Amino acid sequence: MGTWDIGPFDNDTAADFSSTVDEAPEEKKADVLLATFREVTGTGDDYLDSDLAVEAIASAALVAAQCPGGDPVTTAYGPKKPLPVLPAELRPAAVEALDRVLVEPSELLELWEESAGEEWKAGVRKLRTVLAGA
Repeated sequence: MGTWDIGPFDNDTAADFSSTVDEAPEEKKADVLLATFREVTGTGDDYLDSDLAVEAIASAALVAAQCPGGDPVTTAYGPKKPLPVLPAELRPAAVEALDRVLVEPSELLELWEESAGEEWKAGVRKLRTVLAGA
């Protein structure tokens, strides 16, 4: 995984995922995000692969961008096409996925705990707060 910073789109996997979102028809973009959340939460207590976790965080950032207090996704590595208004039902699914990313066994959590883990976790928690409060 090529990672250059702690943001939701500051790695190769999230940048690639942005292309997946862009390629989806407008009426299916919310389904792409929801599928990502469900894949992460569907791991239950099993080991969570870092790529899945990264995609869930990127998806959560896209949902949070449409919430009060959410930061817009302005990075060149995010989706190039604007997203339609996303259904509010995505927010609890995003919160649940972020919660799963932040507990063991989670490869991404392990990787970040080896370096700038606290700053990265704070960013994920901020996303969660925006999503839960919306």
